[in-house]
Amino acid sequence: MKARESLVRLKEFQVREKQRQLNQLQMMMAEFERMTKDLESQIVFEEKKSGISDPAHFAYPTFAKAARQRADNLQVSIRELKAQQDAAELALEEVQAEYAKAAALEERDTGARMRA
Repeated sequence: MKARESLVRLKEFQVREKQRQLNQLQMMMAEFERMTKDLESQIVFEEKKSGISDPAHFAYPTFAKAARQRADNLQVSIRELKAQQDAAELALEEVQAEYAKAAALEERDTGARMRA
């Protein structure tokens, strides 16, 4: 019976770990989105200050170009994190199902010991 108790604890640990990983991905995505919004506001400010909003213009502000590139890179990272989040959600569902099975077996065994 100790093996089942250990299995339940292991599955419970795995569920908590997957939830932690998922929360971490979500926090990173939120932070990247916030950073992107900050960069976009800085780009708008630079464009207004210079009076040039066309990135192809020869006098387009260098800072705005760099900020635009960073914002684009952050968007790519957000998309990659979204794919990781989807995979983590699937893994979490699988581990939760395994935990539910292990907990049900442990409960059944505990009930059988009580009756005996």
